[in-house]
Amino acid sequence: MEKFQLVRLGASIVKKVQDHYFKQAKKDGYPARSVYKLEEAQKKYHLLKKGDTVLDLGCSPGSWAMYAAQVVGPSGLVIGVDLQPVKGISVNNGAPLRFLVGNILHQEVFDEILSQTFGVSVLLSDMAPRTTGNKWSDQQQSLNLSRRALEIASTLLKEGGAFYCKVFEGDDFKEFFDQVKPSFLKTKVVKPKSSRSESREVFILGQGFRRPQNEMTSLID
Repeated sequence: MEKFQLVRLGASIVKKVQDHYFKQAKKDGYPARSVYKLEEAQKKYHLLKKGDTVLDLGCSPGSWAMYAAQVVGPSGLVIGVDLQPVKGISVNNGAPLRFLVGNILHQEVFDEILSQTFGVSVLLSDMAPRTTGNKWSDQQQSLNLSRRALEIASTLLKEGGAFYCKVFEGDDFKEFFDQVKPSFLKTKVVKPKSSRSESREVFILGQGFRRPQNEMTSLID
């Protein structure tokens, strides 16, 4: 991997050295710098707890799953789903890790998740679409993945559970945030320090999941 990349600013070209978080991830044994986006949220909001069952969507290359497994411990469980297989990941004295390969938009992948667990305490989503260079199109694809993550959360989250989902800010961002809000006691937009400053990514955090009243009624009926 290159030690730096070239970034054009107007007419000038500057060297952008690999950032602190990239180097720290290598030092700490994680495959990607993205782990610190979860670690920051955990240290501040404590969304992961000992014994939790965690579903990690868009889990490759496995940094979030590794971190979650360490936090929830041997009595917990971490299930990761991605289009790409996750290899070479292990955690000492952590939760069991189970990785599924497939497209989360497809029903058979959801059915596979159900074969592993009937409910989760925390749903994490670091999913991102393959970018096309068209900002509007890329944002819409990102929102489709975020909406799918919310749909799965609404089905699988246990009462009081947490939701931590990557979203790219844009025209429809507020609409999606407003869709998340009624299902949680607390919701907020989180911009981790470890996110690149030029990135439009933020994370929506929901804590204290509460199943909508009409769904609770239908379950009773």
